[in-house]
Amino acid sequence: MNMRAMLFVPGDSERKLARALDSGADALILDLEDSVAPENKARARAIVRTALDAPRTCGAWVRINALDTGDALADLAAVVGGRPDGVVLPKACGDADVHRLDHYLSALEAREALPSGSLRVLVVATETGPSMFGIGTYSPATPRLAGLTWGAEDLAADVGATSNADEAGVLTPLYQLARSLCLAASAAAGVAAIDTAFMGLDDEAGLMRTCREARRDGFLGKLAIHPAQVPVILEGFRPTAAEIEHARRVVAAFAAEPTGVARLDGKMIDIPHLKQARRLLAMSGDGQLAPPLFLNAGLS
Repeated sequence: MNMRAMLFVPGDSERKLARALDSGADALILDLEDSVAPENKARARAIVRTALDAPRTCGAWVRINALDTGDALADLAAVVGGRPDGVVLPKACGDADVHRLDHYLSALEAREALPSGSLRVLVVATETGPSMFGIGTYSPATPRLAGLTWGAEDLAADVGATSNADEAGVLTPLYQLARSLCLAASAAAGVAAIDTAFMGLDDEAGLMRTCREARRDGFLGKLAIHPAQVPVILEGFRPTAAEIEHARRVVAAFAAEPTGVARLDGKMIDIPHLKQARRLLAMSGDGQLAPPLFLNAGLS
């Protein structure tokens, strides 16, 4: 399951859905939440279900409404039978919300005669004040959990901020903290960390910069809000030829010296370097195994 570029598509727009199918995204996130007006929720569910029932050329996830709304169960009841790859859970406050969603999904999988646990969950883990205190609770013992992502727009609204960035466009401390905690919590849970969306639709250079920074820091993919962002994200998360070659040499060095340390180019390297190399090769599609830390995410 590749999660490098995950494109949001409003669930009530058949036109935007048709365009998104040609974007090249690894997965579409068919949205039933923020991009759909309350009066259009029922129509969006019908459109999303039709899309899920059609042949697919990429992954298909559904962002449901928050669990504390009256729409979440209606969303799930409408779409689970369409066998999406997973559910994006917004406004989550911690692992208890994932377990609650797991109970709903288990019941609906049984109703639809789907394999138990077949639908995965991607959590938007930083959209509210309380969520910042619950982000460390996500458990590796929750098999459905595929990844965590973070959000700055809803968090700013929840705390009453006028902006999440300063005059130079740099994230202010709360949102830098949300980003960092998402990385740490993902590592603790053994799942993928997915970077938040870049809101500048006409700033390709800015998008590329944030992609490079995200990959450098440990994110395995990024959310997209427009089809034009997808090729930039895919390029930004693609390891360079030099990086791939170095990673292959690191793996080969440990294969030649099956101990906890090895020597490469006059330097001592150890297990963290091997983990980094194997992870990079997994991202590149090189065929090497991903390190154990990320096996729960089901990444390829």
